[in-house]
Amino acid sequence: MTGQPPPTAPEPSPDTSTLDTSTSNTSTSLEATLHAAGFPVDLLTDEQRLVLGELTPEELTLLLDVKSRLDAVGPEVQAHGEIAGGALF
Repeated sequence: MTGQPPPTAPEPSPDTSTLDTSTSNTSTSLEATLHAAGFPVDLLTDEQRLVLGELTPEELTLLLDVKSRLDAVGPEVQAHGEIAGGALF
């Protein structure tokens, strides 16, 4: 013990705060959460589903937060890809 408080989990982004990540981490509820966030769950391999199924609630919150931030800048990146053929990204 170093006498320092344990690190706190990052705050969920506003876009993902309504998703229920506190329920049991069953494959069905996890896939429903990911699907609601826009992940193409039906295209995942069994191995990918297994990896995602082992995420902690904190990791899932972080993954959803990163995806929401990437989605927020997606149109700009997509526009560059159409113009430059994706050479820069």
